[in-house]
Amino acid sequence: MLAPAPGDRRRDRTGPVTPASVAIVGVGGLGCPASLALARLGVKALTLIDPDVVDVSNLHRQPWHHPADVGRPKVASAAEKLRRQFPSLHVEGRCERLTAASAEAVFRAHDLVLDATDGVSTKFLLSDASVLTGTPAVYGGVLRFEGLAMRLERHGPCLRCLFESPPADVPTCAEAGVLGAMAGVVGGLQATLACAPSPEAGVGLLHVIDGRELTFRVVKVRRRPDCAACGDGARAVLVDPEEGSCSVPASTSPARSAR
Repeated sequence: MLAPAPGDRRRDRTGPVTPASVAIVGVGGLGCPASLALARLGVKALTLIDPDVVDVSNLHRQPWHHPADVGRPKVASAAEKLRRQFPSLHVEGRCERLTAASAEAVFRAHDLVLDATDGVSTKFLLSDASVLTGTPAVYGGVLRFEGLAMRLERHGPCLRCLFESPPADVPTCAEAGVLGAMAGVVGGLQATLACAPSPEAGVGLLHVIDGRELTFRVVKVRRRPDCAACGDGARAVLVDPEEGSCSVPASTSPARSAR
């Protein structure tokens, strides 16, 4: 890590803080690289949550899983390799789907929750649980060549400030495809954001990566006073997701939604 030069105003900002315990929901293309990066950053405990088993079609973008793991629960495959590589790391694997009934307890039991899911409705559940409990979360999504990531803070903007509601026209991964390398980039970025609180209260930073043009931009997103989840006088309500596939609400432009 490089220290800022004397007199650099960035010295006064909140520095990186590694959370002690992180729950990662989804142990696929985003969750695998994110868990590795978090372990290397010094996280003490990881909880891996995913109901799925390893499929051969996913191996190109899910580095913890090998051909011999096909058919095994993803949490078992990833937890085994994390424990082997990081003996001092406490790893818990939960082969289950996160629901409205279980989300609040998961958030309250951890310092941060990382969204590595591929269901759009599940992402809104995680955002709403973050608002309800005050536990930070890191949103991430990949579709085709595009990747998005944003840290959700207490009193900051949530996913509904950006997209308002889950869109209905997001194509599936099978239909649209996913660049495997982009999943690794976004998962690593999510791990970085897990250790980097937003420097400005009430403002979130949406990181947008275009893998086709190789461009990276940051969009400021402000909390909407009329947001149904985190707005003035609102209270987030947890609802079981109606599972879609894939992760970037492509029908809504982040630039248009940001305020």
